[in-house]
Amino acid sequence: MPPARLWRAGLWLSRAMSRCVLEPRPVGKRWLVAGLGNPGLPGTRHSVGMAVLGQLARRLGVAESWARDRRCAADLALASLGDAQLVLLRPRRLMNANGRSVARAAVTRATVSPHQVELFGLTAEEVYLVHDELDKPLGKLALKLGGSARGHNGVRSCISCLNSNAMPRLRVGIGRPTHPDAVQAHVLGCFSACEQELLPPLLERATDLLLDHIRERSQRPLSGT
Repeated sequence: MPPARLWRAGLWLSRAMSRCVLEPRPVGKRWLVAGLGNPGLPGTRHSVGMAVLGQLARRLGVAESWARDRRCAADLALASLGDAQLVLLRPRRLMNANGRSVARAAVTRATVSPHQVELFGLTAEEVYLVHDELDKPLGKLALKLGGSARGHNGVRSCISCLNSNAMPRLRVGIGRPTHPDAVQAHVLGCFSACEQELLPPLLERATDLLLDHIRERSQRPLSGT
């Protein structure tokens, strides 16, 4: 075989292997868990969803496996949970545009252009959103199965980009300040020293709640997810 053809064949094989490494097919079901927040602001209340993802990655043994994927503008890590596969996602876009990263990684569309290839082929019901919740005090958690954004811009972005409101959401309470004018500073501010003492057990409980729910759903028939 001429050298030029050998080079092209080697390049094709290299790209094919890269795709196989990045996107292995799971034995069982596959779920995407997205921690909503603002990249570069990991210690703020608004990015507590990303903190939960960090704890989830540590629990699953993939804390050192995060890799940037430019196709969806996010950091991704793949983990196994029994026979299921979890795709952990931290958007690299601002909160108001988090949905673009989530949808690009997850969605299955009827028609896909060559420049808009979705990475994991999931439905909205197979995408978990983890985000802060003003209307719950710090330390409180709630798992919500679909519904409206309830004023959360990151969730609103996901609903718009996924064209669905069916995503399960883990809502992590951060508390609402007394004065309405203080809301923006509150959500964009860092946790106080006293609040930080509550975070480790909160992140552990959030991780437990997520994993228990995903395990339970993974055991259902395909039509029952």
